[in-house]
Amino acid sequence: MPKKIKTAPDILLITATLSLLVIGLIMVYSASTVWAQYNFGDSFFFLKRQLFFAILGIIAMLFMMNIDYWTWRRFTKFLILTCFALLIIVLIPGVGLVRGGAQSWLGVGAFSIQPSEFMKMAMIFFLAKYLSENQKYITTVKYGLFPTLGLVMLAFGLIMLQPDLGTGAVMVLTSVVMIFIAGARIKHFVILGVVGLVGFVGLILSAPYRLQRIVSFLDPWQDPLGAGFQIIQSLYAIGPGGFLGLGLGASRQKYFYLPEPQTDFIFAILSEELGFIGGAFVLSCFAVLLWRGLRIALYAPDLYGSLMATGIIGMIAIQVMINIGVVIGLMPVTGITLPLLSYGGSSLTLMLTSIGVLLNISRHMR
Repeated sequence: MPKKIKTAPDILLITATLSLLVIGLIMVYSASTVWAQYNFGDSFFFLKRQLFFAILGIIAMLFMMNIDYWTWRRFTKFLILTCFALLIIVLIPGVGLVRGGAQSWLGVGAFSIQPSEFMKMAMIFFLAKYLSENQKYITTVKYGLFPTLGLVMLAFGLIMLQPDLGTGAVMVLTSVVMIFIAGARIKHFVILGVVGLVGFVGLILSAPYRLQRIVSFLDPWQDPLGAGFQIIQSLYAIGPGGFLGLGLGASRQKYFYLPEPQTDFIFAILSEELGFIGGAFVLSCFAVLLWRGLRIALYAPDLYGSLMATGIIGMIAIQVMINIGVVIGLMPVTGITLPLLSYGGSSLTLMLTSIGVLLNISRHMR
């Protein structure tokens, strides 16, 4: 049942979020000016769109911050079914928009939305409700793991038809974290881990471009102008940045060396222009955000709120680790954006909305 609000929202969480958002807006502009001017004749093209979604996201964050998180239990079924419908609609030829080889977007006027981003949040809502109501069954396969992972894998399958392995992987990993925290048995995860690893290898082998990414990750210089191009150019951006950076706006890699630097590789441009100091400050902001999120999950007034907070903070942490890992060459290229910094309307709006839910849970903390 709804809880009576006891405290103000977590100020440190708000500060870290807004700090990352402001840095993100500055870096989206700095990283995209050349690309935007060349393709659209307007160096502010990406900034204006990102600013629009940032304002929309802040409004959504404030709205969610003041709506009792228990309210969303009543809409869980509607949200999950709507997201499944959108995942099916986006696959219809001529309806879904194709970008970067993936049919992952639906056009809405002058803008577009990515249904898989909405599914990540809807899945967190669903699992928080189901696991909190059925925790006594979580140690069983039939009533615990099968209903939850079955739905997760169905959504993953639809996302893979686009295909979008990165977003699908974030959703699955976030779901696994929530199920584990809810009390699932370790031996079940070991079995599922082996099955998942085999399936992951199968997905890689089934698509030549994914295999090329793995090979280029191990040795990008085998194909420096092909599969290894992005990783090499990303490292070329980070290296010259040094301790203090080349200066804001002084990036060289954004001059058509690093493809679309305002999205997946924005941290590389940030490191090039602002150096180790800038990168460390951004990572510190993420550390504060994750710390406060974990604290909210630990001190939430009930299991439902705790699992919801765990899912949200887990999703953010996973995306940060994957994105930074790719940019510095520790992981293969996956197409995962950096939360609150990378250009992308659906991602930014949904991220701020989810943080709004987290802030509301913080207002009920024990």
